[in-house]
Amino acid sequence: MSSEKIDIPGLLSRMPLFSALAPDDLAHLAAATRERRLQKGERLFQRGEQPRGFFLIVWGQVKLAFTSAQGNEKVVEILGPLQSFGEAVMFLDQPYPVLGEALADTLVLHIASQAVFGQIEQDPRFARKLLAGMSIRLHTMVRDVESYALRSSTQRVIGYLLQLADTAPCSPAQGKTEIELPTSKQVIASRLSLTPETLSRIFHELSDVGLISVHGKHIVIHDAARLAEHD
Repeated sequence: MSSEKIDIPGLLSRMPLFSALAPDDLAHLAAATRERRLQKGERLFQRGEQPRGFFLIVWGQVKLAFTSAQGNEKVVEILGPLQSFGEAVMFLDQPYPVLGEALADTLVLHIASQAVFGQIEQDPRFARKLLAGMSIRLHTMVRDVESYALRSSTQRVIGYLLQLADTAPCSPAQGKTEIELPTSKQVIASRLSLTPETLSRIFHELSDVGLISVHGKHIVIHDAARLAEHD
């Protein structure tokens, strides 16, 4: 993993959360910010640890998950570059209810809670942006729970593939969309509340009817409209 020095103030200024802050405020936050470089599989924090701030991902991926009493892992969220996490437990001053683990080589920034609280007192806009970010995450989680309760396993997988396809280039000539799964099929299955075997079965079924082609993590969606209509 690269050990080059990063420009923390410059990096914070490019984050949507901090984009409206004045240079002096950015410098104050940067002074209370520390970088953490994680290797794939390395834990950022354990469930039950006490938070001392929140995190921003510069590059890489982090999963938030917990382990059931039976020892099965349930992935709650998969987070990528420019996404933040840990704000809610920081405000509640409660232990982490999940663990955080790098799914790839990852660089995160940790912003100390005292600097955040000080910035909130000085700038209401900053507080509103924090609240907006947490609200979006809450709505996403509610939508996920609704999806798990009301949609079939196949519909969940299709919805996930179409979500990835929204940000992928489409070939105008052939109408195909090529996507790369952002992490392992096991992690994706857990995120969708499926077993890995069920996810593989659904991929095979969608391949058999000509809707997708699967080559490891590389997936070709042959017709997104037909895939969306498949039940």
